Amino acid sequence: MLSQFNRLALDSDGRYANDLELRFIEDYLQSYQMRINIYKKLQDAEQTIVQQVYNKLKAQDPSLLIHKQQDMTVKWKRDTIRVLRYSAVTVLTDDTATFQERLLLWFQTIMRAFGAQRSCEMTYTVMQEVIQQHFTAEEYSYIAPVLDLNRTALGTAA
Repeated sequence: MLSQFNRLALDSDGRYANDLELRFIEDYLQSYQMRINIYKKLQDAEQTIVQQVYNKLKAQDPSLLIHKQQDMTVKWKRDTIRVLRYSAVTVLTDDTATFQERLLLWFQTIMRAFGAQRSCEMTYTVMQEVIQQHFTAEEYSYIAPVLDLNRTALGTAA
């Protein structure tokens, strides 16, 4: 949304925006209440979601969060919560461009430097499954693109 406003300001410099250029605002306003509800549900379910993702990961691969004989669980939880919170804001603001610029590109560089793409791929694949269980199909349709972006940017597909 913020990047769309910036683009609108640049594109309409010195003139009034036309109806087509303003359409994104109408679309956002129509989805605003849904976005607020999703944001609040993610906030309320954060700890449960992260714990369920962790439990599934441990069941799939008990050594996934071990790096050079060091347990990385605390760091994994902190990073996973950070990405989940930014994802919630992204759903709220409907602004994946800003999300990519402010978090994903930076975080992608770090994950690649540490060779953590496999754990990210598994984490964000499992997170998609877990979150889908907490939301209606309509709610999930707002979250799914952001979760998929997390997986592709941070996982092995990156």
